[in-house]
Parts: sequence; structure tokens; C-alpha cells
Amino acid sequence: MGIRLSEQTGMGGARPSPLHHGTNQSGMRDHNERVVLSLLRQHGSLAKTAIARMTGLSAQTSSIIMRMLEADELLSREEPLRGRIGQPLIPMSLNPEGAFFIGLKIGRRSADLVLIDFLGKIRAMLHLPYDYPAPEPIIRFTAEGVAEMMAGLTDKQRDKIAGIGIAAPFELWKWADTLGGPQDIMDQWRDCDIRARVAALCPFPVYLQNDMTAACGAELVFGHTKDINDFVYFYIGSFIGGGIVINGGLYAGRSGNAGALGSMPVPGNDGSTRQLIDIASITALEKVVTKLGRDPSPLWASPEDWGAMGPELDQWIDEAAKAIAQAVIASSSVVDFEAAIIDGWIPEGVRARIVTAVRDHVGTFDLEGLQLPVILEGTVGLHARSLGAASLPLADRFLTGQKIYRKD
Repeated sequence: MGIRLSEQTGMGGARPSPLHHGTNQSGMRDHNERVVLSLLRQHGSLAKTAIARMTGLSAQTSSIIMRMLEADELLSREEPLRGRIGQPLIPMSLNPEGAFFIGLKIGRRSADLVLIDFLGKIRAMLHLPYDYPAPEPIIRFTAEGVAEMMAGLTDKQRDKIAGIGIAAPFELWKWADTLGGPQDIMDQWRDCDIRARVAALCPFPVYLQNDMTAACGAELVFGHTKDINDFVYFYIGSFIGGGIVINGGLYAGRSGNAGALGSMPVPGNDGSTRQLIDIASITALEKVVTKLGRDPSPLWASPEDWGAMGPELDQWIDEAAKAIAQAVIASSSVVDFEAAIIDGWIPEGVRARIVTAVRDHVGTFDLEGLQLPVILEGTVGLHARSLGAASLPLADRFLTGQKIYRKD
């Protein structure tokens, strides 16, 4: 069956938000709790009166929901806000110990396993480098890693693990030539139901999502861009990819392939039409470094710092930025995005240079009839795919918004 997607499934100000609107009718506790938890994740902390005002819930309903969430240890009380007339306001915030989530990222060069708390802080992380992804070593890594992580938790914390998410490229067997992996090993992914294999190892729900869409989800859930309801997202990894957020929720399309930005056709420097993935991926830089007779391993082993690189890095940044700028313009002609966000498994300094270059290149195109989005750096960084994997059970269990994944 291979790695494939299962069938798909922030607010500032005092006015009720269409994305965070509650109901006072009975039988809607679950929805209302998600609304409250989503607002607190966006704002950090809020008093009951602010929750009622933002959601349109009655003060009584808001108070009941907050008490229930506090009783479930999902919320924590902060210090009262004094100096006002009447009773002091008591802000409530998310309790880091309220729930835990595990994320498995299966990359083309390495796998990562993370354990995060309810705020998205990484509590534990394990890394498995490899030349190419093979199913059985990754499954062993997952089994041993989950066992190690659970052993480091208390009984109470283990009981609060709400699920494990898997972020992986789909149809990995098609990448044998590019990754340099033996075709017979890569073909094993055709019949590997990775979600079912991991589910057999774990006593909690398992979720599956495309790795780039998951990275986009990490920006949506954990990033500092929560006030942006519509954005196109680019993640520069071994191969560039992306995701789409519309109306505050991830959008994956009917087949889970929406936001496959790496496949977008863009003009090459020679005038030919190429795919974005051929120009703006780290593998494109690797080929240049290798051709120069230099060791490309720092690109994979040291994503925080690539060390001293010369004109080849400057040229790659310029070419990648020009191609991404064209993809931003093309995407914006279809959806009126507020922002284009660029992140990646790359050093922060390189990311900043790429974003600056994209802004510069955008200005060289004919933009008549278009309202371009603001172009921003991503705020999650290197571990966006791993955190995005862990965000899958978090979003499904505790947040509002469109669900594009499911565990059955």
C-alpha cells in the first residue's frame, strides 16, 4: 500500500471570530472546549470574560468550560490581575503537562522522533541518519525510540500521551534514483502500511500526513504567525515542498496533494521550463558542491551551520529565490494569500538571505492585477516536519479547524 494519505478530512480584538465561535446549546461541549483551547494557544493567556467576549459564549457557559478544562488539567491559573474595580481577573493558560504527543518524521536523509508537551516544547528527541530510507530500520528506530521516551515519563505523563503523528513523503519508491537507494529496498515502501506498522507498536492513536503539509501545520499550530488566516508555505529540505492554509486550517485537497509546490513549473535560467524542486532544493546545491570536488555532508549533518561556502551558495540562493518568487506569484494569482512563508532545514542566516532575495526578485516581475502577499520567514525552523507530525494528534483532539487527516 505504501506511504499514502488517508482520506482527507488566532484572533485579535473583541468581536466574535468566525474561526473561534462557540455555541450555548447543550451537547456541544467538545466543540466549545476546542474553541477555548484554540484561543488560548493563539493568545497565550486569557481571562474568562475575554473568552466569553471573543467566542460569543455566555459568561456562565464560558466559566463552566474553563472549570472543566482546568479539572482535566489542560489549563493552569495564572496570577490574578489586580488594580481593577471588582473582583480581580484570573487569566488562564495552557498547562504544559496537560497532554503529550509524539511525532515521527521520515525524511529522505534521516528520521526524527520527538516528544512534545501541550505547548509544543520538545521534551525528547532522537535522530537516525541514513543514506536512504528503508522501512525496517525506521520501524525499529520508532519502536525503540517510543519505548525509550515512555520510560522517561511518569505513569501520569504516559497516560496523557494523546497520539503519534507520522510525517513522510508519499510514494518514496519513486525516489530511488534521486536518493541513490537500491530500487529493491525502496520498493518495499509499496507494500509497507507505515501507519498500521506503527499502530501495532503503540497503545494510542496514530496519524499520517505528507511531510511538507505537516511542516505547514507546525507553522500554523506552533509558529508566531497565528494572526494570518491564509498563507502559502514553502519548506526547503532535501527537496522543496509546501502547504496551504485557508481560513485558519490546513488544506490538502481531495488527494492530499494540495500545496505540492515542488512540482510547480518555473522558468530555468536557460529559458527552459523546470520544476521548482529541481532548482530550490538542497539537493540542487549538493550537486554543485559535489561537482566542485568538495564534501557536501555538512548540508545534511549540520543544518544549523553549513560552514564556509563560496560563490556556489550565493548562486544557489539567487536561483532558488528567483524560482520561489515565481511560485509565490503563480500561487497568488489563484488564491489571495495574506502571506508567503519560507522555512527549511537550513541555517537561519541562509533562510534570511533567501527571503530577502525572494522579495527582491518579486519586484522584477509584471505584477499588474495582483495583490502580492507579504513574504515572511518561517518561525518554526529545522524541526518543522517533526513538530508538524506531533501536531497531528494535537490538532485532531484539541483544536478547531479543518481536519485533513484521520486515524482510522
